[in-house]
Amino acid sequence: MAFCGLDFGTSNTTLGIRVAGAPVLAPLEDGKTTVPSAVFYDPAGTLTIGRAAMARYVAGEDGRLMRSLKAVLGSPLIEEKTQIGRRAIGFSDVIGDFIGAVKARGEASTGAPLDAVVLGRPVFFVDDDEAANRRADEALRAIAASVGFRTISTQYEPIAAALDYEQQVRAEEIALIADIGGGTSDFSIVRLGPGRAGRADRADDILANDGVRIGGTDFDRQLSLGTIMPLLGFRSPMKRAGRDVPSGYFHELATWSSINRLYTSKTLRELIEVRREAARPHLVERLIHVIEEQRGHTLAMAAEEAKIALAEATRTEITLAWLEAGLSVGITPEELVAHTQSLAEKVARRVGLCLEQAGLAAADIDALFLTGGSTRLAHVRGAIIGALPGARVVEGDTFGSVGTGLALEAARRYGALSRAADERISAG
Repeated sequence: MAFCGLDFGTSNTTLGIRVAGAPVLAPLEDGKTTVPSAVFYDPAGTLTIGRAAMARYVAGEDGRLMRSLKAVLGSPLIEEKTQIGRRAIGFSDVIGDFIGAVKARGEASTGAPLDAVVLGRPVFFVDDDEAANRRADEALRAIAASVGFRTISTQYEPIAAALDYEQQVRAEEIALIADIGGGTSDFSIVRLGPGRAGRADRADDILANDGVRIGGTDFDRQLSLGTIMPLLGFRSPMKRAGRDVPSGYFHELATWSSINRLYTSKTLRELIEVRREAARPHLVERLIHVIEEQRGHTLAMAAEEAKIALAEATRTEITLAWLEAGLSVGITPEELVAHTQSLAEKVARRVGLCLEQAGLAAADIDALFLTGGSTRLAHVRGAIIGALPGARVVEGDTFGSVGTGLALEAARRYGALSRAADERISAG
């Protein structure tokens, strides 16, 4: 029996497997171990995933692009259908198509069917809603079963990252693991050490788990609302005094998982009426053009790329010449902070809650292990590090720590079953 660890992420996905007894990440797209969690269906319903999916969309091919699929788990959208060509397909089936394609690529890499999986999951799919969290966990397990996994279990993503980090720990310590991903920010406080790594039961080593549904896509959304959407009429006035252009369109257009909901004739009819009543109708005309051309994901990608660029640059430019000749907006790191600082502060507050849960003080934490793409944002890092000023900061594999840790967990849970299966095959 072959096993794996699947980190199905909001922005990117990895698959941890075992090669020559060691955990590694499977190559999932063009030799890369990460694949963007994106799908593109052409009018015939043919599926493309990852970077290739986004490339087909950017090239202007007819079809539907969907990203941030994980955000659907725990939301009412999981029960809804979306139109793909002439057929309606459920969002759970869309996620299944993506995970099934990732599974197939992992099997091509290992040369064997992947029967067992440890699925990574956030501490909370949904904040303050235990029933919704349970439904999301059940939905993810059901989807994994639907694509052919026969043995399925889950592990918290920050715990998986802790297992990856533990491979480099040389003495016993208490670590706080911060996994700031695309859709959630998750924290765990874990007791680690070489003498503990081989234990079958690590429950006593997990001192605290906490998280919040804030991640990289939320930073994308706030940056888009602050810099791009005003160019399309967000917060611009209507002719009637005291009213602005309705904001709902812009919030949906700035949110990866809801963009496709705007691509309806009803929305276009509404916007034509809004344009008629708007004090600055040329701005709403731009919004109408985006909806007509189904280019909402182009705007979301621009916001994401600007956010990533500002992790290192002193300024970046979003060019929107495809929307209107000469249209662009420049953004500085200071503006990124201004639009998203409240998110960074909310994320960092979870550190204090984690410490309370563990009954520890900040000074008790030996190491702070950072993983997840959003830890590259200076103000996010600064807010988290500021909550643990005395801890040693350790950099994890930004996108691979969780997948590697899930592979380690899969080996612990399923390794004996795999050896037994191999022995039966050899004896037979």
